[in-house]
Amino acid sequence: MKTLSALALSACLSALSAQAQPVDVELSVLPGHATAQGTRMTALRVKLPAGWKTYWRAPGDAGIPPLLSLEGTADAQLHWPTPIVFHQNGMRSVGYSENLVLPIEVPAGTDHLTGSLDIGVCLDICVPISLRFDAPLGPAGAPTPAIIAALLDQPQPGGHATCRLTQADDGLILTATLHLPPTGTQEAVVIETADPQVWVSEPQVMRAGDSLTATARLVRDGQAFALDRSKLRFTVLGSDRAVDVTGCTAG
Repeated sequence: MKTLSALALSACLSALSAQAQPVDVELSVLPGHATAQGTRMTALRVKLPAGWKTYWRAPGDAGIPPLLSLEGTADAQLHWPTPIVFHQNGMRSVGYSENLVLPIEVPAGTDHLTGSLDIGVCLDICVPISLRFDAPLGPAGAPTPAIIAALLDQPQPGGHATCRLTQADDGLILTATLHLPPTGTQEAVVIETADPQVWVSEPQVMRAGDSLTATARLVRDGQAFALDRSKLRFTVLGSDRAVDVTGCTAG
């Protein structure tokens, strides 16, 4: 296992201050195990100082999107565990508190995990940091409990969605109805598109029985754009469980 210590590249205290702050972040590469599909399941483990958080793949308006770059490893698949919803200063962000184990599925025969992870970490300040890793994986061993726990903690597929699109001055209004039972007393919905240039607002959510309606605004530089309904992704983060719904039909 290879452990790295990183310093902040810069800090964003506010619009009036950008004074650099050091943050100790520990990055470990977990060698992992062979899967039944013939691939190798490894992982990155990120440990933050007490009280700090980092962000999910769709971090929300208050978050910093993570960027993972792998070198010499094709067809890697990330398995994001269920994140937490944070509210601060009237804005929502989505991420992890203090610890993140991110499973990475790579082709069989991969003997090194090399690359960089660029993330934002926040306490009262938000700090972008870049972490390098280059770790030999060695022979595949027994399943690592931390990796198995992260895999089991992923949002589970369930339900189906219908959606309606209407024109707005600067983009589209998406109204999606997710047909699934309640996931807890509190529910948040994250909507993702296949186009990273499309900004998606925090949805307005309303529950009625086994239907959860989420309405959001979609904008792409103020220009008209086409939206592929089949590649929309809805993640419902409930207080009891998380559900992943892919695609929606017209309705």
